[in-house]
Amino acid sequence: MTITFITGANKGLGRETARRLIEYGHTVLVGARDREQGEEAAAALGARHVPIDVTDDASVAAAVANVAEHEGRIDVLINNAGVHGPVGDPGDLTAADARAVLEVNVIGVVRTTTAFLPLLRRSDAPAIINVSSGMGSLAFTHDPGRPESHVIAPLYTSSKAALTMLTTQYAKGLKDIRVNAADPGYTATDLNGHSGPQTVAEGTDAIVALATEGLGAGTGRFVSRHGEIAWS
Repeated sequence: MTITFITGANKGLGRETARRLIEYGHTVLVGARDREQGEEAAAALGARHVPIDVTDDASVAAAVANVAEHEGRIDVLINNAGVHGPVGDPGDLTAADARAVLEVNVIGVVRTTTAFLPLLRRSDAPAIINVSSGMGSLAFTHDPGRPESHVIAPLYTSSKAALTMLTTQYAKGLKDIRVNAADPGYTATDLNGHSGPQTVAEGTDAIVALATEGLGAGTGRFVSRHGEIAWS
């Protein structure tokens, strides 16, 4: 049985990923900061809620201890938790704005990944999936034919660019673990006021594909529902 831990799994892409992976037969652990929302999602999905705030060392350590006690390992870690931050004029940004976004979208991934590595290494086929975005692609955000080029979201885009690079470095350095990034695409979620043209199911296609692929699959890839994306 594949055991999968998903951060930010109480709603949106995280919750839909959990639902679909449960259908695939995974044992899913719903990581969520809000206990009430996490427990509600887990009960509705047939999963188990594990409290986790990716911005807090003690919370992440407690989540690892919880999983170590109950499941003993994880096979797949999906770093899904994310925040958007301010949109529009970057002249109004503050250091506090930047810290808040990077603390979740980048530092939170580092904190969570490092903490869960011992449990991943108990798996026969460990994998890490970072939920990134085409919004972090230089090529996409400079292509007027793509929706990514029409949004000014300085901190979100910067954080996702950092996350995709972080993914390549993890992939190179963690030889025993497959590490890949997923681009959900422009999906209707709370993060964008449900403005995206894709359904939440379509937005999870790449994540689910990476979470269910075989042992021979590669590492260090950036994948969308349409296929592999060049690092740019």
